[in-house]
Amino acid sequence: MNEARPVSPQTRASAMLRHAEICETEFPLHDLPAEGGFALAAITGVTGASYRPLGAMMLIEAGGRHRGSLSSGCLEQDVILRARQAMSNRQPMLLRYGEGSPFLDITLPCGGALEITIIPHPPRGLLAAAAERLAARQGARIVIAEDHRLVAQAARGLALWILPQIRFLVLGKGPEAACFASLARQAGYPVELHAPDRQTLDEAGFGEMTPGWPEGVRIDPRTAIAMFFHDHDREAELLGPALAGPAFYIGAQGSLRAHQARCKALAALGVPAQQIARLASPFGLIPSARDPRTLAVSVLAHVLDRARQQSGAA
Repeated sequence: MNEARPVSPQTRASAMLRHAEICETEFPLHDLPAEGGFALAAITGVTGASYRPLGAMMLIEAGGRHRGSLSSGCLEQDVILRARQAMSNRQPMLLRYGEGSPFLDITLPCGGALEITIIPHPPRGLLAAAAERLAARQGARIVIAEDHRLVAQAARGLALWILPQIRFLVLGKGPEAACFASLARQAGYPVELHAPDRQTLDEAGFGEMTPGWPEGVRIDPRTAIAMFFHDHDREAELLGPALAGPAFYIGAQGSLRAHQARCKALAALGVPAQQIARLASPFGLIPSARDPRTLAVSVLAHVLDRARQQSGAA
């Protein structure tokens, strides 16, 4: 098997600072090893198709345990082997898999090529600071410099803007609210469910009984708000605070006629037209979904599509 070589600053041609946005789920920051060495392996170049985005990372411990992934399983074991070598000699590595790679026994079914940079013993303080920002639902910036160190600032290399994962605030009553909240939670997203009745919470298996807008709830630009009420008369008083905040998606269950009535009610309450225009219509990607499961899948897909369009990091 061909051997990977440590990287020197001359290994690659100089390039200006590149930028990439990724979700925190692609960068395993929240479970750093308390003891022992570890390395990060990052996708720093993509040619053609790729299962993972530019900037996605694996964390590899000295003993071989790892978190995260760089492909569909085609190259992770080899990356772990190289990362342990890099930790041993304390030198970064630059690897190429796929087209143009010296590793002829490792193929990428999707075609193209991946450039993987292995960073042994990265600075814990920098990673801990990024994890703290993400835990506070704020973005974090880390740069893989041209010399393959992990730094806060650099003139050349790959700058990663790491976004908090999408969070759902669900308000509603009935099987639609329970089904959607459960689906989003099972998909791995943080979900808060607020319902005015115990039956909805029991059906979902979690949540808080809340008669109106939940006090003290924090909304950020990576929050999606979904409302599921059959009694549309109470929606305007809940949508007002939602539309005044920075949530990237706000939608409510109902037909086009219900949506139009909702917009009139909001205008009557003095909600500015530019805020009312933020209300999603249609609510979901599947037209006229009439059962809770179809509606839940439809709305979840709509939210993720909106996130992809806005940032590329869903």
